[in-house]
Formats: sequence, structure tokens, C-alpha cells
Amino acid sequence: MAAQLDLQTLGIVFGSRPDIVAGIQQAADTPARTTLFNNIVSYVYEQLASASDPDGPASKRRRVDVAQNHPHAQANGHGSTTPAPSTASGGDAALTDPVLLEIKDVSVTAPQRKKYDLCFTRNFLYARAPGTSVPAPGMVYAWKDIEHAFYLPVPDKSQVQYNYVLLPRDSYLPATKQAVANGDKLQVPEPLVFTVPATAPKPGSIAGPSAKTAEAVSDTYSSLFHWALTTSMRTAGNHACQLIASDPKLFHSVVRQSHRPNEKAVHVKAFRGSKDGFLFFLPTGILWGFKKPLLFLPLDRIVAVSYTNVLRTTFNMVVELDTDIPGCAAGSIEKEVEFGMLDQEDYQGIDENYVRRHGLADRSMAEQRKAKRELAENKRHAAGQDPAAGQGDGETMTELERAAREEEQRLQDEEDEMEEDYDPGSESDSEGEGSSSDGEEDDGEEVDENGDDDLENDG
Repeated sequence: MAAQLDLQTLGIVFGSRPDIVAGIQQAADTPARTTLFNNIVSYVYEQLASASDPDGPASKRRRVDVAQNHPHAQANGHGSTTPAPSTASGGDAALTDPVLLEIKDVSVTAPQRKKYDLCFTRNFLYARAPGTSVPAPGMVYAWKDIEHAFYLPVPDKSQVQYNYVLLPRDSYLPATKQAVANGDKLQVPEPLVFTVPATAPKPGSIAGPSAKTAEAVSDTYSSLFHWALTTSMRTAGNHACQLIASDPKLFHSVVRQSHRPNEKAVHVKAFRGSKDGFLFFLPTGILWGFKKPLLFLPLDRIVAVSYTNVLRTTFNMVVELDTDIPGCAAGSIEKEVEFGMLDQEDYQGIDENYVRRHGLADRSMAEQRKAKRELAENKRHAAGQDPAAGQGDGETMTELERAAREEEQRLQDEEDEMEEDYDPGSESDSEGEGSSSDGEEDDGEEVDENGDDDLENDG
């Protein structure tokens, strides 16, 4: 019988270094190397055991070591520790959380393209390779860190499939080349994207203590993951993130899909530089996928949308972003993002049904969206503090509300002054002075003054 890696001991010894575990698994490609690695792991295990309290099982000693390395860990009442989800997000912390639900053989497309088993714990979601007991490197996600979640049909597939897209905080905005070169975002987990068919899960693909409950909602993969993701985030205290689905009533392409002609496409094809991908115009923002790096541009971060290179068959779309983001280094986020080669047939739908509907073509609306975002952020922060410390936050929120009202009043006053100063008889006298040519298009100038209801369709 061929030698096999001692995965249990390997996980105990190198649980905090999933990259080492993955490297050993990859390098153990011959019986001799497998035996060598087992001997090394066994020796390290014995050294750890001898350096610890000789009384008690080694597995318990290992769990205590993890707790000591993570001072924010909390006792769960059973002698083990559960890490605080807001501070611990690595593979070692996830290993201390018991797996409640395991869904096997799921097709993951990002950050790595491979089939994994997805493990749900109270505080984490992580992927692990079949037959292993430790999370795959870079694929551990704290539930509280997930800021956006989407459920989207997979484009250009004859068989109906769906992508789940989970975006951790600070993982989805376009980083500048300088920020990437400086490694500013290396510590942030990449977005997780996995694909499911429109069928029921295979027999034996669901395991764990919550398997029986999960089977009751497993008519399809979608119903299973909708339940598992939503329940897990709520249990972990993440009530802000909603699972958003694409809505053809909000936006759909007029270009007919040859592979599924009776289904309206909720995406358009577009290029980001030399990479081809798809744009989804969603209730909460614009998503570009599914090539890396995947981008999501929330509505409240968009300053304006304009169009360039408008040709007979294609056009480009430029999205200007608010880059004033707390916690981000100055200049780390791109100011403008351009998407190229959009089909001209979709111009009207994008511009009228989405851009103008949300007031994205009017720069004055950006200040109101920013004020709403700041108010929402303050409310979330205040909810996590004790009432005695909440007075200052209440005052801040009042100031933001006052600032939003003052800005809206200022814009209204300017508009009233322009109407009062307007003299119809002077138009002929000033004709040709400082005016733009008739051929110039003014994208986004005419916006319904009630267009500030930009979150009308937010999920």
C-alpha cells in the first residue's frame, strides 16, 4: 500500500500556515517523499508536545496555542476557543471553529479555478481541497468581513448555471498600479466566485451537523446556498450584507442571446483594458467579471458616468469614482474606470434605464449619495457601541444630515438664481459668445430633479 500523508498531524502542526500545508501536499508526489514529510511532521509534533504541558492531549495544547496567538479569541464554554470574527480571519482561526455544514465538489472560479469543498462554520466560510482537512491558502472568509454578495446567471453557457460572488471589504474597488506594486492590498482576501448548476445537489454532497436542516432546503443548489449564506451571515451578526440577484426589470440587454434566445441577458459584454468580461447593472452598483481582478463599483461611490469613443457599433463608458475612502492610502484607488467596446444597441438601455434613473450622470447627485452613505456608516458604527458612548455619534449624524440638507438647498438656490437672471431678450445679443457648438453632446445634464431616489431598487 502506497504511503499517504498524515493530514491530521500536518493540520495540527502547520494549521497556522496553510501555504506550507499546500506546498507539502504538492511536493509529496512519491512514496519516498511522502514518508520523509510524515517523519518531519511527526518530529515537529513531538517537539511541540514536549515544549508544552505534558498533561492533556496534544490537540488541546494546540488549540490553547492558537488562542494565545490571538488575544481577541473568546471562550465558547466548552474548554476550546472561538476567535472573534472581526479580528481573526486566517486559516488557523478557522480551524478552531467546528464545521457546521460542508458542501462538496463545488466549482470555484476565483480566486482559484478548481473544485473545492466549501465549509461553513459559525464565523467563517472557507474552501478546502477534497481529501484535506485544512483551508486552501487565501480562501478563508470571515462572515462579518463580507460586504457584498451577488447571485448572477453565468453568461454564454447553453446550460443554465449561476455564479455566487462574495466580496470581502476592500477587495473590489480598482487599485492603482502603484498600490498593487506597494502591496497595499495583499492582506485583503480576493473575491470568492463559485458556480452551481440549476439542478439539485448530488447525493452525499452535503455533510456536517447542519446537513439534515440543509437537505430540507436543497431542492436546488441555489435554494441550498441562498439559505446557507444568508443564515450564516445573520448568525455571525452581518445584517448589512444582502444577497442581491440581477433583475431584468431593472436592466437587461437588447442583444439577443443565441444560446438561450428566450431569456433576457442581464449583462453586456465589455473590455477592461485587454481583458474581455461582462458588466452587470445591479440594484446596488455595477459589477465587472469574471476575470481577475473582479471589480464592483457601488452606486454611492460613483461620482459620474460619461461616454467616449462613440462609434457606429460600439462605445466606451467611463465611471468616475469617489476615492476618499477611510483607511485607504491616498491615490490607492483609481479615479476613473473605463470599459470599452460596449454594443451600441445597449446604449439607450444603459443610459436611460440605469445611469439617468440613478442620477449617475449628474455630479450634484454624487454629494447626496455620499451623504447617505456616510449616514449609513455612522448608523452601523453607532449600533456597535454602548448607549453611553452613542451621544457623540448622534451629533455626528445630525451634522451629516444638516450638511446634506444645506447642500441640497444651495443647489436649489443656485438654480432659482439662474432662472431669475435669465433674460429671453438677451439671447440674440449674446449669440456665439462662449457657447458650445451644436454638435457637442451634453451627457447627463437633463436629470429629473427627483432623481435623488437612487436607492429605490436597492436590495
